[in-house]
Amino acid sequence: MLLVPFALLYGLGVALHKQLYRWGVLKPVRFDLPVISVGNLTVGGAGKTPHVEYLLRLLHPHVEVGVLSRGYRRKTSGFREVSLQSNAEEVGDEPLQFKRKFPDVYVAVDENRALGIPRMLMQHSALEVILLDDAFQHRAVAPGLQILLTEHDQPFTRDWLLPVGRLREWRSAYQRADIIVVSKCPTDPAAVQRQTLLREIAPLPHQRVYFSYFAYQQPRLLLDPRYITQLEDDWEVLLVCAIANTDYLIQYLRRQVRFIKILEYEDHRYFSKSDISNLKMTFDLMEAEKKIILTTEKDATRLDLHRQFLAEHRLPVFILPVEVRFHFHQEEEEEGITHFDDNVKRFLLDFKA
Repeated sequence: MLLVPFALLYGLGVALHKQLYRWGVLKPVRFDLPVISVGNLTVGGAGKTPHVEYLLRLLHPHVEVGVLSRGYRRKTSGFREVSLQSNAEEVGDEPLQFKRKFPDVYVAVDENRALGIPRMLMQHSALEVILLDDAFQHRAVAPGLQILLTEHDQPFTRDWLLPVGRLREWRSAYQRADIIVVSKCPTDPAAVQRQTLLREIAPLPHQRVYFSYFAYQQPRLLLDPRYITQLEDDWEVLLVCAIANTDYLIQYLRRQVRFIKILEYEDHRYFSKSDISNLKMTFDLMEAEKKIILTTEKDATRLDLHRQFLAEHRLPVFILPVEVRFHFHQEEEEEGITHFDDNVKRFLLDFKA
C-alpha cells in the first residue's frame, strides 16, 4: 500500500505520454515495409525472445527478415550491426542469441528504433520484413502488426503498475495489440485456462488471442555445441540463470531430473569473476556422480564471456534450448479462428496488396 502513490504517479506519466500521441504532439514513424512488433506490458518474463525466434523460423525461409532490438544493458550505445564475432557486452544478450541461432538473419541494435530501421535498410536494402524485439512501449515507430505477450499464470489482467506490480503501462494499453499471445501455457491443452483468460482479457473485435507453450530441446555443451546430451531422472543439475522468471523452467526440470540446485541472479546480469568462481565451488560441492551445469540460451551469451575459465576448469556447462509451440483448441477451429501462422502470413499478404 505504501507504494501505491508512486504507482499512480508513474501511471500519470505513462498516461500523459500516451495522450501526446493522441493529440498529435508526438507522431510515430511509419515505414513502407512490414514491421512486426513483439512485446509485453510487464517488465519481463513473458518469453519475447523465443517468440521472435518462432517468427524467424516461420518467415525467414520465404522473405528477407531483419531483427532490431535496443540491446538492453549492453555497454555500447547507438546503432550497431550484430555479427557472429560480437559479444554480449557490445550488443546485448538477446540480439547475440538471435544472430548465433540464425546466422543468415540481419540483426541490429539501436535505442532509437525510428533511426535504427533506416540504418538497417541502408546497409541491407534487400530486407523485406522488420521484427522489433520488445517494442510495445516504444511508440516512436508504428508497426503494421503489434503482437502482445502475456503469461498464462501471471496475465496482465491480474497485475498492477510499477512499482506495486510489474506493469509498464496501464492494462488498457492491450487495446493497441493486433494479436495477443498467452505464453508459457501448460503443455497439456486441457490444462490451459482458455475461457477464463479470454473473459479476463476481453479481446476487441479485431484482436485474436492465441495460446503458446515452451518445448525444451536436448541440452548442448556451451564450449562445443556439437555435443548434445539428454537429461536423465537420476541426474543432479546446477541451474545458473539470470532471467526475469524461472518458474516455468524449474517446473520443467523437476519433471526431468532428480535434484536441482539453483544459482539465480537478476535479469540480464553480467556474471562477475566472483560469480563464476562461486559457480565452480558450488558445482564441486555437489556429491552426485551424474551432475551437470545447466543454463538458458540467453544466459549462455553472457557466460561465454568467461569461456577461458570454464574451459580451464572443465566445467560441463550445458545450454537448454527452447522453442515455442502453439496450442490450437477445438473451440478455435469451431469459431473459425485461423492459426497464428496464417494470421501473420495474411498480414504480410495484405500489406503487399
